[in-house]
Amino acid sequence: MKKIGIMTDSHSGILTEEAEKLGIKVLPMPFYIDDELYLEGVDLSREEFYEKLRQGVNVSTSQPSPGDVMDLWEELLKKYDEILYIPMSSGLSSSCDTAMGLAMEFEGKVRVVNNQRISVTQRQSVLDAIEMAEKGMSVQEIEEVLMREKLESSIYITVDTLKYLKKGGRLTPAAAAIGTVLNLKPVLQIQGEKLDAYAKVRGKKQAKRAMLKAMKNDWETRFKEYASDGEMCLQAAYTGNLEEAEEFKKEIQEVFPGMEIHMDPLSLSVACHIGYGALAVACSRKVTL
Repeated sequence: MKKIGIMTDSHSGILTEEAEKLGIKVLPMPFYIDDELYLEGVDLSREEFYEKLRQGVNVSTSQPSPGDVMDLWEELLKKYDEILYIPMSSGLSSSCDTAMGLAMEFEGKVRVVNNQRISVTQRQSVLDAIEMAEKGMSVQEIEEVLMREKLESSIYITVDTLKYLKKGGRLTPAAAAIGTVLNLKPVLQIQGEKLDAYAKVRGKKQAKRAMLKAMKNDWETRFKEYASDGEMCLQAAYTGNLEEAEEFKKEIQEVFPGMEIHMDPLSLSVACHIGYGALAVACSRKVTL
């Protein structure tokens, strides 16, 4: 049986310490602060990042260098026969497509799975892949399952400030200015491929209510069968404000009593696009064999 090495990127919320416990490798995603390059989980703590954000620094994201990606794969291939790499969705970053191109240099020993997830839902895909590998499934079989299940997840997210959506071109300056004055909070959704608008409401309280209503609806319609079979995982995520996130987690628990909720900080690369104080609720189907 071939030995399979599993790798993901830091968008999954898995950083080096947890990766070591799970027996996988994680690629730290790069970002810039005032034109200086940082690697998530390597050069800067989350606290330091948000402190810099409060100071009004300029932040932007970048792709990992092809050399760094290939070096990691070569290192893993000294220990494993094949590699399964689970990056963030191709609809949210071109780094997935780049990795697919680089993998062609490795004569089938590296498989890049574009199962179109990010953060806590991407993390679940990684956990599913680990379990499948431990049960003796081949790289090809694991990839097929992850691709089959890729759309069995849902994320709703709201932001605290419109500044970063404006900067990224998702909001016009005029819409951002009006939204700020009226305290409008967009609720965004990720249903597979990319980030889309879902709703626009007044204030964070209404935004949280809209997200919980949307998730409950998904649970009772799209995922009804999986939920009744106990196959759904419920998740939450946030940028920076742990106290507010813990409060939101309690609100999620009230809507889904008895459900275990896994909560993670969103990656700093994601925070570069949405800023401090974002909240998200998510779910994904757990692969059952």
